[in-house]
Amino acid sequence: MTLPLFGLQSRAGRAVMETQSGDCNVKPDEQQTGGGVEAVRSRSHSGSGDDSTDRAPRCPLTPSISPRKQPASKCKTEPPLLRTNKRTIYTAGRPPWYNVTGTTFKEAFVIGLCGGSASGKTTVANKIIEALDVPWVVLLSMDSFYKVLNKDEQELAAKNEYNFDHPDAFDFELLVSVLRKLKKGKSIKVPVYDFTSHCRRKEWKKVYGANVVIFEGILAFANKELLKLLDMKVFVDTDSDVRLIRRLKRDISQRGRNIGGIIKQYNKFVKPAFEQYIEPTVQSADIVVPRGGENFVALDLIVQHVHSQLEKREITVRSALASAHQGQPLPRTLSVMESTPQVHGMHTIIRNKETNRDEFIFYSKRLMRLLIEHALSFLPLTPVSVETPQGGVYEGKRLSGKRITGVSILRAGETMEPALMAVCKDIRLGKILIQTNHDTEEPELHYLRLPKDISEDYVFLMDSTVSTGAAALMAVRVLLDHDVAEDKIFLLSLLMAETGVHSVAYAFPEVRIITTAVDKEVNDQFHIIPGIGNFGDRYFGTDAPSARSESGEGMDL
Repeated sequence: MTLPLFGLQSRAGRAVMETQSGDCNVKPDEQQTGGGVEAVRSRSHSGSGDDSTDRAPRCPLTPSISPRKQPASKCKTEPPLLRTNKRTIYTAGRPPWYNVTGTTFKEAFVIGLCGGSASGKTTVANKIIEALDVPWVVLLSMDSFYKVLNKDEQELAAKNEYNFDHPDAFDFELLVSVLRKLKKGKSIKVPVYDFTSHCRRKEWKKVYGANVVIFEGILAFANKELLKLLDMKVFVDTDSDVRLIRRLKRDISQRGRNIGGIIKQYNKFVKPAFEQYIEPTVQSADIVVPRGGENFVALDLIVQHVHSQLEKREITVRSALASAHQGQPLPRTLSVMESTPQVHGMHTIIRNKETNRDEFIFYSKRLMRLLIEHALSFLPLTPVSVETPQGGVYEGKRLSGKRITGVSILRAGETMEPALMAVCKDIRLGKILIQTNHDTEEPELHYLRLPKDISEDYVFLMDSTVSTGAAALMAVRVLLDHDVAEDKIFLLSLLMAETGVHSVAYAFPEVRIITTAVDKEVNDQFHIIPGIGNFGDRYFGTDAPSARSESGEGMDL
């Protein structure tokens, strides 16, 4: 049933992320996600080269649409995002998208926007994003999924004789695959289509972390498999004359085309395709929005509905972890380094609150080096024969995988990188920033940078301390979402609480957990007892507020 103007049907919702155009400022061998991910809209040719940043207003551009729990008259001057012409970087983190078992339980909430060419779909999408006032929203354009044209089709396109509005022009198989993975929380690659040369560019955009996906395209409702992935379907209905004028302006200014060619293409392909393939799909819509981005009432109700769906999926992970698995035996996947007199003595020094910073750093580094060496002994090795300089044969061992990658949980986990680089030549490094939200006490993902093809590697995931296991759980989930095999993940930490060990082992039974010591208790503030203090502050010489504790920049996780 189609509900005109602003009616909404009750739909299963999910959760939030972002995307835009332009080049990702990422090294060729890395994926970088800045609290909200590199933008993905394929119309990159329309952006300017200016990359200067400015604070985006927290209030939406449309006065009738109010941000969540925040009247338009009370806009904050410090919004949780920075905008550039090429991307949007969110400074607010992504809350847990999984439960205490580590399983992704809330898929991304996908809004499908359909309508004729130049009907204002992207404008509607941008105004919804602005009004949602939440981080981690992805805007995915169907324009990214045009098929690669062969030589004959290229020639037709150059003469405005190729029908880009026909369903056969789109790679629906790739589109469905990408959207399905994105909805499930997986890392995905999105092609970048060049409208000038009518081909895909060599570089593909990497996107990860969507809680809300806004998918827009002229044939967004034309495929049955695609429709199954949409939680809300919105048809943007705009007068045909208005659409033609907009198309003329866009194609002349952004795509370098002449008026004659645009009119010819419109009459021969665009208009007939709209009448045959696009307009009939309005029957699949949950809501029809006349006048596009100017229909503030409809947009406001869409935003309210999305918020209601997101609120139903808010969960508490950290407190549940702190109280779970009490009294259980330690798991078989845990390996505690032997407490030799040397190890015991170093723990005595770094746990002592009177130890000065220089000694704390020195003995922490010694322990880290021992921990890394111990962890390497758990990597699978294969027999190999080598010839010695004397001509003899030595039966040895060699790593049975491609390579090792180290991933640190910032900030304190980064202190373990030098020890890893000292014993592993040419090691690749990645980083994940997870901080505690002091209002909800939940961990939040703010930033990640992972090396290319990390799914093929053994991964040493490093954090200085693990208390409840909340940060470690999130970091492991991120690696799994990037297709790293669970049994190839090794969690390394100088000190763990039994609660954190159980949390990780229960959620991810194949992850190897390696530490120098395990303490039994976690207090009401989630501090490890007897513990080691705030490792990051003691190591870097910074002072944390009393409300913060042992992990990274915030409370012990």
